[in-house]
Parts: sequence; C-alpha cells; structure tokens
Amino acid sequence: MNVRLGPYSVRLAPRALLAGVALLLAGCLVAVAAISTGEFTVPVPDIITALFGQGTPVAELIVSKLRAPRVVTGLLVGAAFGMSGAIFQSLTRNPLGSPDFIGFTAGASTGGIIAVVAGGSAMTIAGGALAGCVITAALVYALAFRGGVQGYRLVLVGIGANALLLAVNSYLLTRANINDAATAGAWLTGSLSGRGWDHAIPVAIALAVLVPVCLYVARPMRMIEMGDDAAKAMGIRVEPVRAVAIAAGVLLSGVATAAAGPVIFVALAAPQLARRLTRSPGVTIGASALMGAVLLTGADLAAQRLLAPTQLPVGVLTAAIGGTYLALLLRKDRH
Repeated sequence: MNVRLGPYSVRLAPRALLAGVALLLAGCLVAVAAISTGEFTVPVPDIITALFGQGTPVAELIVSKLRAPRVVTGLLVGAAFGMSGAIFQSLTRNPLGSPDFIGFTAGASTGGIIAVVAGGSAMTIAGGALAGCVITAALVYALAFRGGVQGYRLVLVGIGANALLLAVNSYLLTRANINDAATAGAWLTGSLSGRGWDHAIPVAIALAVLVPVCLYVARPMRMIEMGDDAAKAMGIRVEPVRAVAIAAGVLLSGVATAAAGPVIFVALAAPQLARRLTRSPGVTIGASALMGAVLLTGADLAAQRLLAPTQLPVGVLTAAIGGTYLALLLRKDRH
C-alpha cells in the first residue's frame, strides 16, 4: 500500500502496520500495569492526575518519582537495544549479529568496570560504558575492514573480541576490592532498579537524534542485504551507508548499556521476533524498537511482580528467556 505525502511516497505493509499498532498497545498496557501495581496499588485515573501534578502526595511520589521513571527508562532502553540489534543483524545478514555477540556489550561492560574500580560515580560509570562500547566498535570495525566490511568477517572478529573482553572483565573483577567487585557485579547483571529521570532523559535525547538516522539508512540497508554488488548496481554507496549504520547501532547499544547496564539478549531476540510478527523479508527498525521496549519492560514487570517477594534484576530474566530463544533458534536453523 503506497501513501503519498506531497512529493514523497511511503510504502506501508498492512500486516507490519497492524503489528506495530499491536506492539504499541502492548507497550502501553505493560507500562500502565507496571506503574499501577505493586505493594501500593494506584488506579489508572490517579496515575493520570499524578503525572500532571494534581494527585495526592503519596500517588505523586509513587508514580512520578519511583515507578514512571523506571518504566520510561525500560521502554527507551528496550527500544534502543531493539534498533541496535536490528541494524547489526541486517548488516551481517545473520540472526546472531547482535551487540551481545560481537563484543560491543562486553566492551561497554569493560568501560563500566574500569569506572567502578576507579571509584567513579553513576555518571562516570555510564560514561565509561559508552566509551568502552565506542572504542570496542572502532577496533572491531578496523580489524574487520579489508577493502570493505563483510558481515561474516564482522561477526567473526566480534566474537573473538567478545571472548577477549570477557576475559579482561573477569580479570578486572578478581583484581578489584570486594566492595568494588560487588558493585560492578550488580551493574553487570543489568537492572532498572533505582532508575530515575536522570537516566531516562539522556536515552530519550539519544533516540531523538539517532532514530531519524536509522530510518534514513533503513532502505539502503535492505538493499545491502541482497549483497554489495547488487546494492552498488542500484546506486547505493555501500561503505558510507554501512559506516553510518554501524555508528548509529553502536551509539544506541552504548547509551542503553550506560543507562541500564548490559541487559543481554534483548538486542538478539527483539528483531527476530518482530520479523516473525510482521512477516517481513528483512529486519525492520521500527517493529524491532517496539518489540525491544515491550520485551524489556515486560521482563522487568515479571521480575518485580511474578517472582515477588524476590525481585530479580531484569538482566537475569532476559538471560533466561533469551537463552531459551537462542536454543530454539539454533535448533530450527539446524533443521
């Protein structure tokens, strides 16, 4: 279905559009459930009034100060991970081509651990995670570049970098004192606990800048999925598009990790689940972002409510779900 917007024409797939609306509604429902439920139940009308500063002091404290920032951070971080995974799975043409496997998340973890060991604040840890992700991505890109970057070479180099960085992280933890090691270990799990507006706002700003970039390169990336030669024949400047896409994916992964820690498997599973839901022939950026937001926020809600009184970090639950999904994915590919 083609929709004309002045001189421009936009092609919309009805199933993809319906899937996007369904994911958007699912995200809203999960967000409302996360804000309204808990030890202190807040009815939906009270949530609305509290968000506009007209609720009771208790409702405003619970909604505006405690639950809403955590939920918004989860939605934004999940969307960032989903888009990052979609970008790298499209570029590598491999369902395992996600930041979790090609070293970028491990690099962010290394930067965060170094900041913890150096006695840094929460802001310093976030900056260290972002810097570690960017530096690792630059090294992986440089090592994988041989007259261009092929998907399989990027995956292989990234897997090697990931293994090396995991060893470095383990070494840093063994050399740190017990308090720093405990702090770093808790951060490495990935959690939305204690997240406030100071965590959500930087992710929102990053998404406002990077989402238009991702949408701009989405169409050329779909053509690159058919092969570099075919894309060049259609007038696509392959390496500049690939470089811009990698930079956007790295920044999305780095910002998300800086805000919530290295929450694994969201970037891996969200694009594949979105692809199956939309029945798209390739990875879709928008649906992957919505799926990532729903997955992360839903996992955090389950970790808080379904496992009460024990509240697990969201990274533990996403690891369990993602590991199961990875096993099923590998089994399907074997057949």
